[in-house]
Amino acid sequence: MLNENIKAIRKSKGLSQEELAIKLNVVRQTLSKWERGLSVPDSDMLICISEVLEIPVSTLLGETVMEPKVDDLKVISEKLELINLQLAKRKTTRRKMFHWLFIALCVVIVTIFAVLIELNGSYLGWDFSDPETAVAGVVFHAFEWLFVRSAPIILIVAIVGIFLTRKTSEVF
Repeated sequence: MLNENIKAIRKSKGLSQEELAIKLNVVRQTLSKWERGLSVPDSDMLICISEVLEIPVSTLLGETVMEPKVDDLKVISEKLELINLQLAKRKTTRRKMFHWLFIALCVVIVTIFAVLIELNGSYLGWDFSDPETAVAGVVFHAFEWLFVRSAPIILIVAIVGIFLTRKTSEVF
């Protein structure tokens, strides 16, 4: 409902996604995600959208109330709370996904290092007079050379990523 309202009101005001995005200081893709229902703006952004489109927040949320009453504010507050909880859940899911992705990246790098150490450059003893063997040996050597130089940096970035995406306990 919110996504349809943003789109309909934007179009009724004669604004393109790009124009509204500029007024809201967001990228057009963010506005597109809101209008497609893939994400929702937070409460501060809802207020900003309502100000730019010159409509009350309640209209954005689908209510056609002329005067805000205490009960209506409570309903809006509850809807905003629900939206914020959904956003927090998505953020937590995304954080967990990146955390495990960084762990998997570390495992892959360490595994490849172990394989390269075990092979110990065995391709260097191949007969390079055969063109196919020569090409394969050069490919192995190029991979090993690039991997040994880039993997430590990637490993450090992945380890930092693991620590940055770990679950932290919140103290209230």
